[in-house]
Amino acid sequence: MNVSAKSQSHPDLPESFDVLVVGAGAAGLYAALCLPSSLRVGLITKDELPLSASDWAQGGMAAAIAPDDSPLLHIEDTLKAGAGLCDLEAVEFLASKAKYYVNSLLELGVSFDRHQGDLALTLEAAHSRRRVLHARDTTGRAVVSTLTARILERQNIRIISRAFALDLWLHPNSQQCQGVCLAYQGHILWVRAGAVVLATGGGGQVFAKTTNPKVSTGDGVAIAWRSGAAVRDLEFIQFHPTALTKPGAPRFLISEAVRGEGAHLVDHLGHRFVFDYHPAGELAPRDVVSRAIFLHLQKAGSDPELGCVWLDLRPIPPEKIRHRFPNIIEVCRHWGIDVFTEPVPVAPAAHYWMGGIVTDLHCATSIPGLYAVGETASTGVHGANRLASNSLLECIVFAAQLAQIQVATASSSPPSPLLPISPYLGSWSAEVDTIDRLRRDVRRLVWETAGICRSQPSLDQAISQIQVWRSEFAALDLSKYLLSCQPSPPLVLSIPDADQEIRHWGETRNLLDVAHLILTSAAFRAESRGGHYRSDFPETEASWEVHTWVRNDYWSKSPLATNSCS
Repeated sequence: MNVSAKSQSHPDLPESFDVLVVGAGAAGLYAALCLPSSLRVGLITKDELPLSASDWAQGGMAAAIAPDDSPLLHIEDTLKAGAGLCDLEAVEFLASKAKYYVNSLLELGVSFDRHQGDLALTLEAAHSRRRVLHARDTTGRAVVSTLTARILERQNIRIISRAFALDLWLHPNSQQCQGVCLAYQGHILWVRAGAVVLATGGGGQVFAKTTNPKVSTGDGVAIAWRSGAAVRDLEFIQFHPTALTKPGAPRFLISEAVRGEGAHLVDHLGHRFVFDYHPAGELAPRDVVSRAIFLHLQKAGSDPELGCVWLDLRPIPPEKIRHRFPNIIEVCRHWGIDVFTEPVPVAPAAHYWMGGIVTDLHCATSIPGLYAVGETASTGVHGANRLASNSLLECIVFAAQLAQIQVATASSSPPSPLLPISPYLGSWSAEVDTIDRLRRDVRRLVWETAGICRSQPSLDQAISQIQVWRSEFAALDLSKYLLSCQPSPPLVLSIPDADQEIRHWGETRNLLDVAHLILTSAAFRAESRGGHYRSDFPETEASWEVHTWVRNDYWSKSPLATNSCS
C-alpha cells in the first residue's frame, strides 16, 4: 500500500462545516433536515444512501393517536417494558411529542398505511393499545426513502458518501469536539466542525447472530467512549425473538407485527409454549419471549444456539398477510418457505442496543460540541428493554431537538505546513487475515458469553480473551501507523485504493472496544433485568435499579434522574 503526504485540504471537501452528522439512518437524516437551513451541514454515511438499520425496520412507529389511546397509556407501557430503568422525564417527552411528529412525517410525504381513510394502527408486544403506524412491512424503508428525498432537495446539506469516521477530533485544551478524523476517497483527513452529531445506529454486528445490517458495528459508542464521553447501560441488548433461522439464510427479522396480527409461536409439537412462561404468550415483552425460546429449547434437549421454534402465520387471514407482509412473504419464499402452508423456523438474534452515549433531552453529550441521537444515544426512554416501535419514534422526536443546536464557530485558520510522513511499509495481505480472524472470533465469543443467558465465569473468561485480542490488534503494523497519525498539524494522508481496508480496520477496532464495554458492563450488573439475564443472578434486585455508568475504564452505578449527561 503506497502512502504519502498530500495537500492540507481534500480537493472534494471544504475544510470545515458548521455541523457534521455521522450516520444516515432515520435519526441522522431527520437531524440534518431539522438543523437550521442557514448552517453548512455535512452528512457522513459509510455507504450510499440509504443503508441502515432504520431502512430494515419492518414493524413501525408507536404513537398514541387512536381515540381509545393516550400519551399516558403509552408512557405506562414504556415504563413497564423498561423494567424500572426508564427516565420518566424522557419517556413523558417522547410520548407527548409523538402525535406532532407523526404529522411532521406525513407533511414530508411518508405514506403510512390507512384503513377507511384513517391511519392504520397495529398491535405489538407489550402495548396495551393498537398504536403502531406502519407502511406494509417496510416502514423503515418508507421513512428513510422519504427523508432521503427531502435531504437531496436541501442546498445546505452536503452528502459525504462512502466515508468512515475513525475518531472524534477534540481541542487539546478545552476538550471540545471540533470535528472528526475521516477516511474518505483514499485519504485520512481531519474535518473541522462547530458541532458533531453521532447518529451511527447500534452495534448488533458484535454478535454472531443479529438482525442488524453489516454497517451496525457500534461506531458511535466506540469513538465517543475513546474520547472520554459518558456511556451507560451497555449490557442491555434486546434479542428479537423471531429471526429467520435456516442454513445459509441471513437472520432476517420477522416483524413483531406478525404476532400482533395473530401469528402463533409454537414448538415442534405445535404447542404455544410461550404461555408457559408469561400470560401474554407471544405478545409478552421481547426479552421474555426470547428467553422463553432459549429455555424451552434447553428443556427439550435441543442446543439453544442451534435449534429453532416455529412462527405460524396461518391463523392470520391470507388476504391480510398479503396486504401487510409482502416483504416477509417474498423473503421467506426466496428461502423455500411458503408462509401460507407452513410455519417459519425462527430463533432469537441480537437486535437493539438499549444503552449508548448519555444525552440530555437536547441530544447533548458530556463532551461540549458533541451530540448523539438514535440507537447510539442513551436518552433514558428505553430503560432495560425497549418497547416495540419506540425506536423509530425516538429517532424522530429527539433528532428534531437539534433545531435548537448551539454551534461553535469552526476554525478557519489555514492549516500548518506538513512534515513528510513515513509510509506504512507493512504487508496488508498478511495483516488482513489477522483482522478477519479477530472480527469473526469476537462476534462468536460475544454471542456465546453475552447472549441471551450470561454468567460470571464465562463473562470473566471472555473479558480476558478480548483484552488479548485488543492487544494483538494494537500491535499490528497498520494499527501502529494509523494510530500515530495526529491532527496537529491537520494533515491529509493519502492512501490510494484503501478505503475498504481502512474501514474494515476501523470497524474491527470498534467491535473489539464495544465487546469490551458490553462484557464488562454485563459482569458489573449482578442481577437480571430486561435484556440482561444472568443465570447466576436470576432475580431482579432493587439495589440495581440504577444505570450502569461508564467513563473511560471506570464503571459505576448512577441513580435514575432527569436527563443529565455530566
